This record gives sequence, C-alpha cells and structure tokens, in this order.
Amino acid sequence: MTIQNSNSISVNQPNLKGLSSLVLGLIVLSGCAVGPNYHQPNVTAPAHWGEPMTGGETNSSSSVAAWWKNFNDPELDSLIERAVKSNLDLTISAARVREARAQYRVTSADLWPTVGTSASYERQLQSKNQPIIGALPLPASVPFENNVYQAGFDASWEIDVFGGKRRATEAAKAEVAAAEFGRRDTLVTLLGEAARNYVEARGYQRQLTIARQNITAQEEDLAITQDRFKHGLSSDLDVQQAATLLATTRSQIPTLEMNLQTSIHRLGVLLAQPPGALLEELSTVAPIPAAPPEVPVGLPSELLLRRPDVQKAERQLAAATAQIGVATADLFPKFSLTGAVGYESVSASDWFAGASKFWSLGPTVQWNIFDAGRIRANIKVQNARQEQALANYEQTVLVSFEDVENALVGYAKEQVRRRSLEDAVKSSQESLRLANQLYANGLANFINVLDAERSLYQAQDQLVQSERAVSTNLISLYKALGGGWENAEREAAFSSAQAK
Repeated sequence: MTIQNSNSISVNQPNLKGLSSLVLGLIVLSGCAVGPNYHQPNVTAPAHWGEPMTGGETNSSSSVAAWWKNFNDPELDSLIERAVKSNLDLTISAARVREARAQYRVTSADLWPTVGTSASYERQLQSKNQPIIGALPLPASVPFENNVYQAGFDASWEIDVFGGKRRATEAAKAEVAAAEFGRRDTLVTLLGEAARNYVEARGYQRQLTIARQNITAQEEDLAITQDRFKHGLSSDLDVQQAATLLATTRSQIPTLEMNLQTSIHRLGVLLAQPPGALLEELSTVAPIPAAPPEVPVGLPSELLLRRPDVQKAERQLAAATAQIGVATADLFPKFSLTGAVGYESVSASDWFAGASKFWSLGPTVQWNIFDAGRIRANIKVQNARQEQALANYEQTVLVSFEDVENALVGYAKEQVRRRSLEDAVKSSQESLRLANQLYANGLANFINVLDAERSLYQAQDQLVQSERAVSTNLISLYKALGGGWENAEREAAFSSAQAK
C-alpha cells in the first residue's frame, strides 16, 4: 500500500523494497480461501409423474407464466394485476431484497482499504515532573504549555490472506439471491391465494343462487300443502314436513353469505385495501372460472428450475457453506497495513511547513493465541447450520415433487367426481318431476316429493362445490409448478416504467 501527500515523502529505498516484498507475499498468499468450496448437490428427479394424466394434463413443456389467464376471466385478471402492484407481503419481500443487496455492499467493502482524515487543535499543559524530562535540568524558558495543531490522513487495510472476508462476501451474495427467490416465492403464493379466494367467492355466490332457487320452490310447495290441508285434501303432516325442509334450506343461507364475505374480505387485504373494499365490485353474480381443457405440466426435471422455494433453499445452503470459511479464518493470523501522514506544529504559522511533516507506514499482525475454544466452537456451529441447510434443501425438493403429485391427483379425481355429480343432478331433476306428477295424481305421498327436492338440492350444491374444487385444485397445481412469477415480474416492471 502506498500513502501519498501533495508534498513528497522521502524514504530509504531498501526499506521500501522490503515492504513491497512483504505486501507482494501477503497478496500471493491471499489467493486461497479456507473452508469448503460450495458445490450444488446433485438431485435426481423422477423421469415422469407418478399420477396418470387423466384430467387433461400433458407432459408437454409447461406454460404457467400467466396461468390465471387460462381461466378467461377478466375480473380475475384485474385482481391479479392489482395484487401484484400493491400487496404488502410482496412489498415486505422486496424490502428484504434491498436489505440483502445493501448488506452485500457492506460486506464486500471490507475487502478494500479504509482511508480517513482528521484535523484538530488543542491547548495543552505538560507535566514538569513527567518521567525523564522531569529529572533533567531544564531552563525556565522551556514551554510546557502550548498550542498543538494537527492535520493528516490515516489508512488501514486488512489483507485477506486466508479468505475469511471473501467467504463472507460469497455468503452475502448468496443471501441476495436467496432473498430474491424468496420474493418470487411470495409472489407465487400471492397469485395462488388471490385466484383461490376469487374462485371460492364465485362458488359461494353460485351456492347461494341454488339455495335461493330451492327456497322459492319449497315456499311454493308449502303454500300448496297448506291450501290442500285447508280443503281437506292432505294432512297436517305434509305441511309440517314441507315447512321443515324449507327451514333447513333457509338455514344454509347465513353460512354461505358469511363464507362469501370472508373470501371477498381476504381478497381486499391481498390487494392492500380495507376488507370490505371489494364487496360492491364483486356483488354481481358471475360463473365459477372454468378450467381449460388441457393443462401442460412439463416434466419433473423442469420443476426444480422453476420453483423459487427450491432455488431459495439452494442459495441458503451456499451461504451456510461459505460461513464455515468465515469462521475457519479466525483460526489464522490477521495481517494489516496501516499508515498515517500529516502535519503537526505548536504554531499555526508553520503548521504546513516541511519541518512539521510526519508519517508512518508498516504492517501489523494479530493472532488470538487463546480464546477458550470459542473459534472452534463457532466452526462447529457453522457446520451444523450447513447440515441443516442441506437437509432443508433436500426436504424442499421432495416437498415440491409431493405438491405436484398431490395436485395432479386432486385435479384429476375431482373431475371424475364432478361428472358423477352432473349425472346425479340430472337423475334428481327427473325424480322430482316424476314425484310431483305422481303426487298430483294421488299416486304417491308428499314425502316422495320432499325427498326428491332434498336430493336435488344436495346434488346441485355438491356439484357447485365440485366445480369450485376443480378450479381451486388446478390453481394448486399451477402453484405447485411454481408458475406465475415470471409474467407477474414483467408486468410489474413495465408498470413501474410507465409510472416514471
């Protein structure tokens, strides 16, 4: 290291050569870094998914960058767009990314020298009885009280001989990537939550519509039985049974309304708005977004490259591995170069004269000889954390495969259930028609009509729930595939550019 001032500093050539040789030697030694070098673990992905593709899924390359648009619902598209722009969880994740980037700059700055400057003035009185000087016979004219003016620069540089600071920078860089993948994982979760709550809201609206239609029909049946009872054409039992069915159906309304409002409230919060902000917007009844006929899911080998939680866990493993080197470097001595140059005088008039100049330059070595095992214990701590990070990465990989397999099973099986319920609704409608016809002709009891109405309502309600489950299971599949963050990031970046 060379420290220069506007005035030249004279040094002896042999000393400068010796210092240069020392610095060169330390820099050569700093080419290595203690601690293990990181290598990404090898993960074997299954050749294909275990669940047969019976629900419209295909092994063709997955197209999940803007998966919500496959539902062809403009309201859903609008909600997703607004959520990406304003969601508070996403805002927190973005702040974490900025924090990690700033911390990386803080850590990487330790690789460079630090230079400071200072200037001072002080009035001082020295002791006349201080050691050595106090023992000498000095004339009375020797001043012990005077002014001291000082100004100069100082610098220090810890040479990273054993790579501890480079390992710290390596860890900080990996943490930046982990924070970025964490933000993407938050985005994937946000997209899935917004779409799921929207689909559930539409499903509850559909259930309410069916319940109210059945209530209207059951009210008519109750009126008919009451009229027949007045004219002596039926018993009071028919009236009470009709009233019981009507009351039972009416009891479903409050629960459905509560679930509907809860879903809308959740959507409002996801959009960083008050819970009731979307009640008016979503008050108009609309169909449940239908799943597309074909869903390409790709191969298992593609999943690990797309799931941000897997990539986040891998970067956290890299950071934990680098931290072992940071801890190991404390076992070795630390080499530093320090220097100072400036002017010092007891008079302001000759403060910056050549005779007031001072400088110093030289290496220092610091080595902890005894620390009661603290350094080695810290190395064990970092090794344990690295083992945890490795296990967490392997677990995250396995869970990612499990998520997709479960979503594939749920999506395919629910479609089978939905088709069976569609048949059940058709049969229930026909049963009710025949029961009404037989009852009107006096060939069947009214209980048959009530049973048919009850069965029809249950089948219709279960069919709506199944239609909603098909769409929400597909959303779970898209989420398990790690889709959506690519397109959402591009749209967010474009919106930010337009705002500027």
